[in-house]
Amino acid sequence: MSIKLNGNLITLSTKNTSYQMKFDDLGYLFHTWYGERIEDSDDMSYRISSIDRGFSGNPYETPDRSYSLDVYPQEYPTFGNGDYRVDCIQVINPDGTNVVELKYDSCEIKKGKYDLQGLPAFFWNEEEGESLKVNLIDKVSGVRVELLYGVLEKYDIITRAVRIVNTSVNELKIEKALSACIDMVDGDFDLIHFHGKHAMEREFERSPLAHGKLVLESKRGTSSHQQNPFAILAKKDATETFGECVGVAFVYSGSFVIEAEIDQVNQTRLVVGLHPEQFEYILNAGEELVLPEVAFTYSNAGFEKMTHSFHDAVRQNLQQGEFVHKHRPILINNWEATYFDFNADKIFDIASKAKSLGIELLVMDDGWFGERYDDFRGLGDWYVNEEKLGSSLKELVDRINAIDMKFGIWFEPEMINEDTRLYREHPDFMIRVPNRKGVKGREQFILDFTRKDVRDYIKDMMVKILDNANIEYIKWDMNRSLSAVYSANLSAKSMGEFHYRYVLGLYELLDELTKKYPNILFEGCSGGGGRYDLGMLYYHPQIWLSDDTDAIERLKIQYGSSFAYPIGSAGAHVSASPNHQTTRKTPFETRATVAMGGTFGYELDLNKVSEKEQEQVKSQVKDYLKYDEIIHEGDYYRITSPYDKSRVTAWEVLSKDKSFGLLSAVVQAVEANESNIYIYPRGLEDSAYYEIADEKRRGKVWMNGGVLIPRIKEEYESFRFEIKRV
Repeated sequence: MSIKLNGNLITLSTKNTSYQMKFDDLGYLFHTWYGERIEDSDDMSYRISSIDRGFSGNPYETPDRSYSLDVYPQEYPTFGNGDYRVDCIQVINPDGTNVVELKYDSCEIKKGKYDLQGLPAFFWNEEEGESLKVNLIDKVSGVRVELLYGVLEKYDIITRAVRIVNTSVNELKIEKALSACIDMVDGDFDLIHFHGKHAMEREFERSPLAHGKLVLESKRGTSSHQQNPFAILAKKDATETFGECVGVAFVYSGSFVIEAEIDQVNQTRLVVGLHPEQFEYILNAGEELVLPEVAFTYSNAGFEKMTHSFHDAVRQNLQQGEFVHKHRPILINNWEATYFDFNADKIFDIASKAKSLGIELLVMDDGWFGERYDDFRGLGDWYVNEEKLGSSLKELVDRINAIDMKFGIWFEPEMINEDTRLYREHPDFMIRVPNRKGVKGREQFILDFTRKDVRDYIKDMMVKILDNANIEYIKWDMNRSLSAVYSANLSAKSMGEFHYRYVLGLYELLDELTKKYPNILFEGCSGGGGRYDLGMLYYHPQIWLSDDTDAIERLKIQYGSSFAYPIGSAGAHVSASPNHQTTRKTPFETRATVAMGGTFGYELDLNKVSEKEQEQVKSQVKDYLKYDEIIHEGDYYRITSPYDKSRVTAWEVLSKDKSFGLLSAVVQAVEANESNIYIYPRGLEDSAYYEIADEKRRGKVWMNGGVLIPRIKEEYESFRFEIKRV
């Protein structure tokens, strides 16, 4: 059993880690341990210090001045009980007070996984792990909080979620409801987080924690380009392969907050959940509120071990559908080749050339529907513009299928332009505050996905398209942030529920469509990587990593994304040079090397590339097909960082049986009279012989002696070294 109840001690154990909590005679639930695996009988509460701290209050029931919730580590801290650190829940009671005092009531252990109705979450069967429900109750207000814990043993994953139940006869207002807290009574920590902007997402940043709070957040209605709902609490000496760290991933796609705080006695608290600034939930008598899941993993061997745990768990126990472990076709997307200027013949010409070079799927991007000749109009009118195409959609798809090419299509289902048939017929479908014009983004507005009638209307239009032609891929885009929200579907006092209900509505539609069309490969997108999170990866096997296709910029984007998210989930394309976003010129092979750090494809007009480059495409396609399985199923190693002073960024993928791999490197800087550059593969078997760059040596020799990069012939040159056990 992975969960043990020993008196008032509760211990959750994975293969290598343990998570422990303890409730005391007063009913408070304390966090006692998260780290290397311990015995179930080891009571780690001895580490909690009891000292009379000035101005730290004491519960009324105890005469002990050294007993204070202001400094004790807790599982789910509340507001108003003498703990002045960041809390997880705030409730407005009928009398206007906001005190919540949760006490332990009971707990239940079961095999398998708890259920979070309507929310994406990790899943496993009864043999893979267990679940725990800890019931806490405030007897005065009638608030019952169910703390849900899941243990996925083999991947060292602990999940947490919360269900809040109003057991009273009164209406309660939930003003803050976070999903998890973790308290560390010792340790000097950094917080590693992943900031960015549109076209430059998930940049690695390591910030030392200091007294006070470090806040990561999105208030944009999506998980956002600016911050990602994943962070790492790392000891100061933690590196890729050494030291302690805790990875924290929020399984949610909307506004969020992650707060890390060092308190007055140098303890660290980290909380995760829905952003409270855009949240206010009315809970009537007998109703419940279910909060999204958080996944934790602890590593005592640096970030690499943490990454492998997350990657394996996401692929095996979060992502769904046949395409998670199935070859995903190499695609060509027409966007950067044509933008809005295309018709059926132009699309077919791109497909024909791509087919001759070995590419398997043509994706027709934005501009095929409504009056969509530019980005000022058309969104929401999901009917084919046959005048623009010069044919029906089915005729175009059939033409492309006839040359043995698959066909995919772009949708932006959550959006609407004012210049559309949809807006003229249903203006109330659009999110707009009464008597205000609102804020435009990319000349577009957002549909009210809190309303089922709106979701059903969009779904019906999409279904007509999907049922009329052999579409095998959908790119689901979302190109702006939420702001100034309002819904006629919600009462004035319930308007604070909008952001959460919007995301739940999105999840419902995604669930319906992915189940209705299990043979369609869905790729998520939000202006590239603006909604790159575990919530979306539950529905989409892959997400377009970034609108920035510059190979050198992508080194940083792919590096940061890899810490939690499997690289096979990253849509990555070879694009034109000079690059359309940065104007940088990079070698064709380098663009392919970087794109092979994800799910491979092309985004350029292959009719305009040279004959030499066309031959390179054929070779690149063959290479990717050779490495496809290890990219999607193997272990990923960050060999060097694009942020280091090293002149090269290198990474490696290696099969689980350590027999086959790919070591990739991109030179970021050239120098006169250059010095040698060595890259050091990892994960090989010490005593096994491996062939790399036509030379055979033992794994231990390669890992310690390194692979020498050949003399550099051009700026931004790249190298791909196949690793074969012999």
